[in-house]
Amino acid sequence: QVRLVESGGGLVQPGGSLRLSCAASGFIFSQKAMGWYRQAPGKQREMVATITSGGSTNYADSVKGRFTISRDNAKNSVYLQMNSLEPEDTAVYYCGTDLRIGWQGGNYWGQGTQVTVSS
Repeated sequence: QVRLVESGGGLVQPGGSLRLSCAASGFIFSQKAMGWYRQAPGKQREMVATITSGGSTNYADSVKGRFTISRDNAKNSVYLQMNSLEPEDTAVYYCGTDLRIGWQGGNYWGQGTQVTVSS
């Protein structure tokens, strides 16, 4: 069974940094694209970043230059380094994978980890 477990969320001040981790199992991790979604109360879900099996990355305009997605295939893990955090980044962050051909928005998601940016 596919399992995705996020960790690393918490409370940080504006301008601070946080590193999220996602441990994956139940599929051939090295062959699949991974991504991070976030959802804030009352707002639509938003794709934050994706990374293909070949290492190609894509970012939402709102986080480009501040966030970095990476993967470690030996550890079956994907990470999201978040710098220069803003209150608008406050959301539950979800790790996902897409077992279909290419990235089609993701079809498996973890439980989420809360990120709160506040003074």
